[in-house]
Amino acid sequence: MTDPRLVAGVDCSTQATKVVVCDATTGEVLREGRAPHPDATQVDPAEWWNAWSIASDGLLDGVSAVSVAGQQHGMVLLDGSGAVVHPAVLWNDTSSAEATGELVSELGGPEAWASAVGSVPVPSFTVTKLRWVRGAAPDAAARAEAVALPHDWLTHQLAADRSGIADLTTDRGDVSGTGWWSPVTNDYRPDLVELAFGRSLQLPRVAGPSEVVGQTSFGAALAAGTGDNMAAALGLDLQPGDVAVSLGTSGTAFARYSSPTSDPSGFVAGFADATGGYLPLVCTLNAARVLSATATLLGMDLAALDEAALTSTGSNGLMMLPYLDGERTPDLPHSTGLIYGLTRTTAQPATMARAAVEGMLCGLADAVDALRAQGIPVHRVLLLGGAARSRAVQALAPALLGAPVVLPEPAEYVALGAARQAAWAVSGDLPVWDVAMSKPESAVLTDEAATDVRARYAAVLSGTRPLLAAN
Repeated sequence: MTDPRLVAGVDCSTQATKVVVCDATTGEVLREGRAPHPDATQVDPAEWWNAWSIASDGLLDGVSAVSVAGQQHGMVLLDGSGAVVHPAVLWNDTSSAEATGELVSELGGPEAWASAVGSVPVPSFTVTKLRWVRGAAPDAAARAEAVALPHDWLTHQLAADRSGIADLTTDRGDVSGTGWWSPVTNDYRPDLVELAFGRSLQLPRVAGPSEVVGQTSFGAALAAGTGDNMAAALGLDLQPGDVAVSLGTSGTAFARYSSPTSDPSGFVAGFADATGGYLPLVCTLNAARVLSATATLLGMDLAALDEAALTSTGSNGLMMLPYLDGERTPDLPHSTGLIYGLTRTTAQPATMARAAVEGMLCGLADAVDALRAQGIPVHRVLLLGGAARSRAVQALAPALLGAPVVLPEPAEYVALGAARQAAWAVSGDLPVWDVAMSKPESAVLTDEAATDVRARYAAVLSGTRPLLAAN
């Protein structure tokens, strides 16, 4: 028997599946579980189902509704029976870099794409992966009859009352990151699927934000689900003037907005959100792992890196472009990290630690500025993710990001947002859940010093971009 007071949210992320069971009225987390995913950029979706089974084991008694939030952009190709025909190609797989350039050019350039779907494709986008798989795995491509996103696939697997590919569903938030759906018209652009893949594919039905799309085998209602960033916005209850800056595997800056955006520079992705509005977003590939990689390089743990960065008097001209896994924004998929300004004076662990934190934050500061350029107000920044717990990050962020910073209490905000959507689906009303906030570490960087750091970052990027693009 289900209990209307209990709802579950799922975060099928790059690294793990996380499940939270919440009180539908207050959002209090009552149970939670987690299971890891393989560390790869192409993954058999069966791994997600296995992780869900482990993470949810023993948690679901009485749950009245479930919603799945998934990592954006991942390409899941299915045959007519619903079987997966190729490993899912995830957002952080840059194999489609060459295909991206082809597609942008074939439609008429960045302006044409921004006008068509609100975003200019980068190798993360699903549409570029369709073009790539067509050439790289022609046998799999020939068998494909439908394409879905990770959250679409897991939602479909959870639905006991449907099979095959006829009843695939998605939501406007997640589908807005494919490159073949327009947030302006709220409709598919099947011509862009054909441009990328050479023929049409079945596309999931776009469900409403609070729609129940099915029922699970254990009797719970199944909500539409959404993309991970859209769910995080729900979990954080972002308000006008709030910008979330998340420092996890990737770095993201996003805000809820009342109007669709269109940025032909490609910096800002014009996504939809999970409520019927919009979620302009900037994503970098490199965030928290910049700090862990630098700590390893210096023979430190993260706590020691933090202390070193805080005790340093500054980076003293040392600048790190932290493109350790290539980069999505700016669009440099084959780039590598770069350290500029190395002298006998700056060749010190504390200076290097400080430069790593500054370099990571400068990339996110560019992201916040790009949102401002789209007319989005930035009254405060909500800093979250693993690297937000760094005292050095907290102390340097306000001046570099150019806004007051608050710290949402550590929580699984993607899973919480999914749970909030589940509560909405079964009750008909989006509940108001409190989000606890705290203040960051005291600032150690003046606005003038932050301006100098950002100017140096911009100059090094401008001067070395041809080299980085050629790698």
